[in-house]
Amino acid sequence: MKLSMMINYSGDFKADVDKVVALEKAGLDMVWVPEAYSFDAVSQMGYLAAKTDTIEIGSAILNVFSRTATCMAQTAAGLDFVSDGRFTLGLGASGPQVVEGFHGVPYDKPMPRIRDYINVCRMTMKREKVVYDGPTVQIPLPEGEGTGMGKPLKLINHPVRDTVPIFWASLMGLSVKNTAEHADGWIPIFFDPEKYHNVWGDDIKAGTVDRDPALGPLQISAGGMVAIGEELVGDKADALLDYSRPSVALYTGGMGARDKNFYNTILQKYGYVDEAIAIQDHYLAGEKDKAASLVPAQMLRDINLVGPKSFVKERLAAYSEAGVTHLSVNAVGKDDVDTIETLKSLLP
Repeated sequence: MKLSMMINYSGDFKADVDKVVALEKAGLDMVWVPEAYSFDAVSQMGYLAAKTDTIEIGSAILNVFSRTATCMAQTAAGLDFVSDGRFTLGLGASGPQVVEGFHGVPYDKPMPRIRDYINVCRMTMKREKVVYDGPTVQIPLPEGEGTGMGKPLKLINHPVRDTVPIFWASLMGLSVKNTAEHADGWIPIFFDPEKYHNVWGDDIKAGTVDRDPALGPLQISAGGMVAIGEELVGDKADALLDYSRPSVALYTGGMGARDKNFYNTILQKYGYVDEAIAIQDHYLAGEKDKAASLVPAQMLRDINLVGPKSFVKERLAAYSEAGVTHLSVNAVGKDDVDTIETLKSLLP
């Protein structure tokens, strides 16, 4: 199991990179760089590649609406080149608030679009002439569109690798099924290693049936807050976990319409039906603190790794058993380097 960490997109990026350099020496295997509507992630990943030597660098995520499919492939090939083969392409759909509100692009057919982008990226990196006719991407432009002068082209450069790992940040239903069928890896949210099958199990199984064996088993990047200490039991552990309440309440209460909030659905499928409904009611009423207070404490214990070494070791075994290949952690409390070194020593 690889250890990975997410960089804060609204923090001091250069200071965070200095921290990544220290974490690389401590044994961190991978760093994920988000984008949202902050500085672009691509320039920052290039900077990271120049400042590090061995750590893998992944996007989490680049949305498939703000760049064309071949531009995404160029980006993947370029970042893999400057990092000497250390890049992982994390793709996602973001949401209509960002795509339409910030980029000014219609939020249309997100799941087929990601599937098209995966296909085009793989084709482009193999230096095949890009001729593609999908539900959301047509290359070259079809007859009757544009100037009519477009012709099939292939990437000029020879990439370091003819493919990079492609992870898909998917939430529910057909998107998860298509992730299991087409992507190298999956980036879920609120991942409980014992209960995740209640939410996504059927979709993963359905997608795996038609998965190309050449892709290998589906990789999974999941995890949560991590703090390790013999004193972190009972109320002390819960007090630390409470810091994640506002974020969970935001997603389960305020992300999406009342009848179409996939994060809320995840909470309900974990068995917290009444709590999920109440969180959303209070959040949409503007009572954010009340909503946060209703996030189930047991859920926070289950999706994070906060406790003594023995407890964290048990949770690591559970993540491994669930098929997690990349443990994505947010170190809190003590020094990040010490936490990563300790976590590395506890891996199964």
